[in-house]
Amino acid sequence: MNHPKNPCLEGKAVLITGAARRVGAEIARALHAEGASLALHYRGSAEAAQALVAELNAARPGSALAFQADLLETDHLPRLVADVVEHFGRLDALVNNASSFYATLMGSIGEREWNDLVGTNLKAPLFLAQAAAPHLALSRGAIVNITDIHDARPLKNFPLYCAAKAGLSGLTRALALELGPHVRVNGIAPGPILWPEDGSFDAASQAAVVARTLLKRCGDPADIARTVLFLLADAPYVTGQIIAVDGGRSVVL
Repeated sequence: MNHPKNPCLEGKAVLITGAARRVGAEIARALHAEGASLALHYRGSAEAAQALVAELNAARPGSALAFQADLLETDHLPRLVADVVEHFGRLDALVNNASSFYATLMGSIGEREWNDLVGTNLKAPLFLAQAAAPHLALSRGAIVNITDIHDARPLKNFPLYCAAKAGLSGLTRALALELGPHVRVNGIAPGPILWPEDGSFDAASQAAVVARTLLKRCGDPADIARTVLFLLADAPYVTGQIIAVDGGRSVVL
């Protein structure tokens, strides 16, 4: 028996940033399975983005398209939104998933790190939301921002990243106020889902994090994707909220 598609997403258009790989790709697959058409943003992962588009279009022709953009080029973000609307004829949701994440030790933080971490984690979501807002208002749409459980309780050696994510959580609540009643804005704060690919968390560090997670295990990208799906399709009276998807990790931070 085929799983029935969620009528709230059938025919809807969703822009997902950082959608080519990892959590972003899982979010894309989950929303696509429920009938959404997808604009998959990527910066440098062209091959992965095109492979995902081919996968999704093989299941439902014409339902996905990749859009390349450097989110640090703020002036280009309205064009990204306009291109998505031009292609799909509408915009129903924005998922701000793209993120830079790396340590910034005090004494070595420079403008490059500031521009990158604040740019991807806070500035780009704001300017994308601003560009998308009129279209989302027309469709009574929604925004989901991917924040972090360390937005309120910082992670040592990551002060700039944590500050940027704290800003994104604050922005999420502020946008809910600014864009209501026609646009809902919520956030998801992941805990340990996928470890960074740069090796910044060795086996001992990973074990220590898991040990202080109430469920004593890592989560899965599907946990984030299911929560995005809930916020977009099944939560019409939820706005201005940050949902921790962290196995209870934030309880003992």
